[in-house]
Amino acid sequence: MARVIAIASGKGGTGKTTVTANLGIALARLGKKVLLIDADVAMANLSLILGMQSSPITLHDVLLGEAQVHDAVYDGPEGVKFIPSGLSLDNYKRVDSERLLGIVSQLNEQYDYILLDVAAGIEKNVLSALSASQETVLVTMPTSPAIADALKTKIVAQRLGSKVIGVVINFVMNENGEITKNDISSMLELPVYGSVPYDPEVRKSFMQEKVSPVIVRKPDCPASVELTKVASRLSGIKVGDSPSSSKKGFLAKLFSIFRKK
Repeated sequence: MARVIAIASGKGGTGKTTVTANLGIALARLGKKVLLIDADVAMANLSLILGMQSSPITLHDVLLGEAQVHDAVYDGPEGVKFIPSGLSLDNYKRVDSERLLGIVSQLNEQYDYILLDVAAGIEKNVLSALSASQETVLVTMPTSPAIADALKTKIVAQRLGSKVIGVVINFVMNENGEITKNDISSMLELPVYGSVPYDPEVRKSFMQEKVSPVIVRKPDCPASVELTKVASRLSGIKVGDSPSSSKKGFLAKLFSIFRKK
């Protein structure tokens, strides 16, 4: 049974979609079966970050009853699966976002994690995404407006039955005036799963001829390292304990034995 987790913020511009994409890949690297769903049916951006803009069947089609959910699942980077949302404004006006819960329930048995990239605000499609999730992780910036919106989102998620389990602080620059990690944790009454530093490599990932999530393009940059730690905390798996790491460790030992001979 999958853990269905909404990645939400309340405020736009916090980097929530970037966190969703890279967190999903980090979980896949830990050996988990991961499905990413772009639940922002109005302003879909997750496909752009994943470099997967040309998907013929989307969540819009499924919500409209014009396609089966399994037809909208695509192979994403590093083994993650992905359901894109459509870009058609006409379809957006017609979709019934309340069907999302039923759609997610059809996929529960196939994955370890289903991450929903939730739109900003508290409109109907946001409420539907939060209702479809078992848990919520908030993404905020270390500023008062972002934290205030995160707090509102926390309250809404809890009222809809989604357990808010933690917060990721994004765009941390360690400048005077930023609200500290401890203060954010206290204000939201949540553990901080990670403090992702402002990293130019994230922006550069959007500017390549072939767009690729930063954790794929630059796995050792500060943002990628911190997002990997978030995945580790979320899953309870130490990075060095992942199946892929164990395999690499075994091969390294094997090669070292041959080198000694």
